Amino acid sequence: MASNLLAGKVGIISGALNEESIAWKVALKAHAEGARFVLTNAPLAMRMGEINKLSELCNAPIIPADATSMEDLEKLFSGAQEHLGGKLDFVLHSIGMSANIRKGKHYGELNYEWYQKTLDVSALSFHKMLAVAEKQDAFNEWGSAVALSYIAAQRAFLDYTDMSQAKAMLESIARSYGQRLGKLKKVRVNTISQSPTKTTAGTGISGFDAFYEYADRLSPLGNAPAEACADYCISLFSDLTRYVTMQNLMHDGGFSTTGISEEIVELMSKANS
Repeated sequence: MASNLLAGKVGIISGALNEESIAWKVALKAHAEGARFVLTNAPLAMRMGEINKLSELCNAPIIPADATSMEDLEKLFSGAQEHLGGKLDFVLHSIGMSANIRKGKHYGELNYEWYQKTLDVSALSFHKMLAVAEKQDAFNEWGSAVALSYIAAQRAFLDYTDMSQAKAMLESIARSYGQRLGKLKKVRVNTISQSPTKTTAGTGISGFDAFYEYADRLSPLGNAPAEACADYCISLFSDLTRYVTMQNLMHDGGFSTTGISEEIVELMSKANS
């Protein structure tokens, strides 16, 4: 049930591709909670996805932007402020891409040009967004920037390859820029480390279905669904979390702090019998 948590707030939501996207669900919930915002994605992703449908549902304009391009980001932030009639209260970074994963490259055979592109698209783009926002003084005081991460930033996971380093860099950028923007404008910067989620990007990883099932059986609460992650994003955009910043917030049903579960023990016992 909506509670008008974001009434009067305005922002930018990036990365909505289709109905499976976490960013898509964040947009719907932000709209229901009274926010106004601009949607953005890379031109190629826009052609592949259904963002125009989301735009109609939320009455939100679309400003295409390549998140690796400073020029595009400058147009995005200036255009968003012009359309929304003032400075921003929130920004969602939900952007990630690895050609190495798409091409099935294992960790020992990574294409380094693709690797650099992974880091640029998936992590440095967050720094670029925040740098443009700082340059344009685009945030209101007590604004909030949130980026979506994954526990592979801290632990080794098969087949996540160069995205592991991208997520680690993303979380580091949030800490460093959180300190800077907090002092400059009381803006909070956080990352959310989400459970494995059945999005277009997630299911593109080799062995995803098996790991999704494993994480679900290990986590005391089960995998956190995309809708719940969207709720968490909304709480971080709201005034209820004004003093939460520079954090990587685990949203994984307890997976990150569980050693083993009864369900996993049962599976291992059956496998060994």
